[in-house]
Amino acid sequence: MYRKFAAILAAACVGIFTSTAALAEYPDRDIRVIVPWGAGGGTDAIVRKLTTIAEKDIGGSMYVENIDGGISATGISQLMQARPDGYTIGALTYDSVVTIPWQGMLPTYKMDKLKLIARVTSEPDAIIVDATSPYKTIGDLVADAKANPGKVKIGIQNIGSRLHLAILQLQDETGVEFKIIAYPGGAAPQKEAILSNEVDVVATSLGDFAPLLENGDVRGIVEFTDTTNPTFTTVPTAKEEGLKLRIGSFIVIAAPAGTPDDVVQKIENAYKKALESDEFQQWTAKVGVTPSWLGSDQVTQWADETSKTLFQQMDTLVEEGVLKK
Repeated sequence: MYRKFAAILAAACVGIFTSTAALAEYPDRDIRVIVPWGAGGGTDAIVRKLTTIAEKDIGGSMYVENIDGGISATGISQLMQARPDGYTIGALTYDSVVTIPWQGMLPTYKMDKLKLIARVTSEPDAIIVDATSPYKTIGDLVADAKANPGKVKIGIQNIGSRLHLAILQLQDETGVEFKIIAYPGGAAPQKEAILSNEVDVVATSLGDFAPLLENGDVRGIVEFTDTTNPTFTTVPTAKEEGLKLRIGSFIVIAAPAGTPDDVVQKIENAYKKALESDEFQQWTAKVGVTPSWLGSDQVTQWADETSKTLFQQMDTLVEEGVLKK
């Protein structure tokens, strides 16, 4: 009996040692970071910058992989199906948390298949025009759209996405009708569209268009927030323009559900340190990105409450005939 107990105790000690040793070795190979949008957009730039800095602290190599499609569903579905070992993580955006679940696009897409690690940014949406545009204000745009129903072309990213919802709400609030044109794949196709005059305006975040804004190639005419952008201070807020619409995106770092807590903690610590670093803070100050940290102890509740509120808003718009599900 004593020998049996001793054997069980020895096995338990070996198990504890092995688990501790495995954790101490994490990571012992490359960590894949899924960005569910095309290269060149705002989400891609932010995640790449933050990951490059986090890599220095986590003790292993990290690489970003763009997996575009399905309003982010393609990439996030891969994240959901990945082994929960800390070697595949990903970036969720508004559409990943709100649009896809609300529309029920994929029966297998369930948020409980993910462990949310941290929210790292929070970005209001904006209306952006070419530098040569006659629209100096959102009032100019609305006036022209009223005079020419269905003629003013506005570029969004995906039909059914957050930006689509934003423009539908803007139309409803101002009593106008735009010609909405979708450019799937993030902000990069929108940039080409506005610079080539395929569209009159685009809806996206100021951060997505930061280089073009800095170069003077485009101008922001409104940002759907109450607070002036600390980088692009000349862009009026919706509050200043007398608009009720407030909408925007965010980036959340996540892992497959079941990823060990200690591994999640190590990833969270690395990204938090990266976000608070002078390098990232100085970079965000130049590109119009707003760092906004919520750790693993808060981010899941925040995401649940945010999606619930937005689901109710969108259901109301469906009932009013403004939006189709």
